[in-house]
This record gives sequence, C-alpha cells and structure tokens, in this order.
Amino acid sequence: MSRYAHLHAPVGGPLWSRPFRILVVVFVFCALFFVYRFAAGLGASTALNDGYPWGIWIAFDVVVGTALGCGGYAVALLVYILNKGTYHPLVRPALLTSALGYTMASIAIHFDVGRPWLLYRIPLFPAHWNFNSALFEVALCVMTYVAVLWLELSPAFMEKWSQGPAGFLRRTSEKAAPIVDKAMPWLIALGLLLPTMHQSSLGTVMLLTGQKLHPLWNTPLLPLLFLVSCLGMGYAVVVFESALSSGILGRRRETPMLASLAGVMVPVLAVFTLVRFVDLGLRGRLGLLGTFDLYTGMFVLETVLFLAPAFMLLSPKARNDAGNLFRASMIMILAGSVYRLDAYIVAFRPGDRFSYFPSFAELMVTLGVVALEVILYVVIVKYFPILSAPGAEAPARTARA
Repeated sequence: MSRYAHLHAPVGGPLWSRPFRILVVVFVFCALFFVYRFAAGLGASTALNDGYPWGIWIAFDVVVGTALGCGGYAVALLVYILNKGTYHPLVRPALLTSALGYTMASIAIHFDVGRPWLLYRIPLFPAHWNFNSALFEVALCVMTYVAVLWLELSPAFMEKWSQGPAGFLRRTSEKAAPIVDKAMPWLIALGLLLPTMHQSSLGTVMLLTGQKLHPLWNTPLLPLLFLVSCLGMGYAVVVFESALSSGILGRRRETPMLASLAGVMVPVLAVFTLVRFVDLGLRGRLGLLGTFDLYTGMFVLETVLFLAPAFMLLSPKARNDAGNLFRASMIMILAGSVYRLDAYIVAFRPGDRFSYFPSFAELMVTLGVVALEVILYVVIVKYFPILSAPGAEAPARTARA
C-alpha cells in the first residue's frame, strides 16, 4: 500500500444525518427532471435556441465545474513539481474533489448534447477524430482525465478493501495495489498534462465565436487566462473544502498548511489581473471600461472579486486566520465562476434576436448534479481514508504518491 496511508483515515460516524437526508430528497426530486429532459427533448426542457446553443449545463456544470475540480491539479503541481511534501495530506481530498467534479461534468454533458448515446465514439473511433476541433480535444482529455483521477485515488479504496473480509474486493485490491503503485508516476504525469490541455482549450472554444464575444473578453490570451483562473479556483477549492470538512465533519483544522497554500494564491490572482489589464492596454481596449454598461459592470465585478482575496491574504497573520481563509477562498471561487460564466454566456452576443435565461428544468438538473456530487463526497469520506488522520504529518519531501 501507499507509503502515505497513515496520513488518512475515514471520518466514520452515522451516514443518514438530517442534512444528508435533505440532500437525498433534493436529488430524488431533481432526478425527475433528468427523466423529463430525455423524455421531452432539449427544445421543451431548456431555453436554448439557435443563438445560444449551450447554456447553464455547459457554462456552469462543465466550464465552471471542471475548474472547481482542479484542486487535484493545483495541489499536484505543488507536491510533485515543486516537491512540497508538506501538502501531501491535502492530495487525497483534492483528488476526490477533482474526481467528483469531473465525473459530474461528464454526466452533465449527457444532458446537453442531442444524441448522448453516441458519446462512446469519441475515445473508441480514432479514425473519425477531428484534430482541428477544440471541443474534440476537450472531450477526449476530460474522458481520459476522469479515468486518471479515479486511478490516482484508487489506493484509498484498496487500503480499505484490503483490510476487509476475504472476498473479491480484498483479492483484487491486494493484486492491483502494486500495479497501481508502479503506474503512479505515469498517472501523475497524465494528471498534470491533461488539465493543462483542456482547461486552456475551454478558452480556445470561445475564441472561435469571433466578434460575437465582447471585446473585454475576446483576447488571444483567453486560453492562458482560463488556465490561470482554474489554478486559482483549484487552490481555493482545496482551502474551502478542508475548512468546511473540519467544521461540519469535526476534523482537526489544517490552518498552517492552508495558510501556506493560500500564500500561493496571491501571485496567481495578481498575475491573472495583471495579464488581463496589460492585454487590454496593448490592444487599445481600456477605453471600453468607460462605457458603463452591463459588460463594464461585470468586468469590474470580476476584477474586484479577483483582487479582494489577494489583499485579504497578503499578510501571514491574515493567512493564519481560519475565518479569513474561508472567506477569501469563497470569494476566489466566486471570482473564477463569474469570469467563466461571463465568457460563455454574458459576454457572448449572438444578436439582438436571441436571449437566454435557464429554464426551471435546467436549473433543477444542475441542482441535482451538485446534490449528487455532495452525496457521493460524504459517503466516500465517511467510509474510506480520504481526509487527513488526526495527528498525521507528511514528510518534508516526496517523490511519489
């Protein structure tokens, strides 16, 4: 088993608490709209039209959802590239968040496409691959990344099963664990490469809209901005998730690690904002900020949301304040979410004849996907060694998972 197995432990305790029951009820209700979407079709169940071929299922569930699932990517950069083993107790929670986020995004895409039963063709029919398509690259990378994330997380499940009663799960775990351990460096490498590719390609997709994208967002640097924003959101989600789990699930606080991790967020936020304004200045578009319309207002809101956490986390004292960390991470998550929603929906202008606001069914499907993700997270951390064990500390340096 993993040399870091002692760092993690199941949360334990009763599963069917009142909040968990409420989540299940919400999911069951929303699942009715899952059925309605496929029974009635896209036209009847959504507010999509010829001008807006995608809506909240793409903009939020996929574009924002995958960025929120970049916690594993962001922490992996620290642990495996910068060799900061101090953060190793955060790797599994980040991987779980990533695995669930990307899995839910993969489920959400089935609601948005017209013929989801043909999605299997993407990985299985290479003769039909369109290498000029940004969406193809995103689809193939996301499918591969989902598999890589669950494989990276598999030692947590095998540790639990190998200690259980004799049977299929125990035998399989004992045989598969050494194989996964040897393959881990390759999985880690893929886990770093794939998000870099498809997160930047999500920005490329909107570049293809040309003049339909507002000039404040339409820039050749859009792929870079999408990549940097996902790093900031990934770091923020790790801080948010750790703080939330310590409060709700009664785990020990990891404030020193989170404070150090939050220190990495400050330059990421600064670089994002600086690149954006320098780009607008070099292309002569700063004057657009003086128009005082919806687009200017959203741009200013994004800028404030990106800079606020940077100022909140400037000093070591502020970063070691658990409450301040939590508030800053929430604002950072909101900043990246608003930026991506703006780029995909608000700043997208297909023409005056078209408008879009998600239908009730679209909102319920999105709520159901989010509820399912939270349900799965609670179940997994309750029964499997994901979160850090009490009193566990990681070694100073690390080379593999």
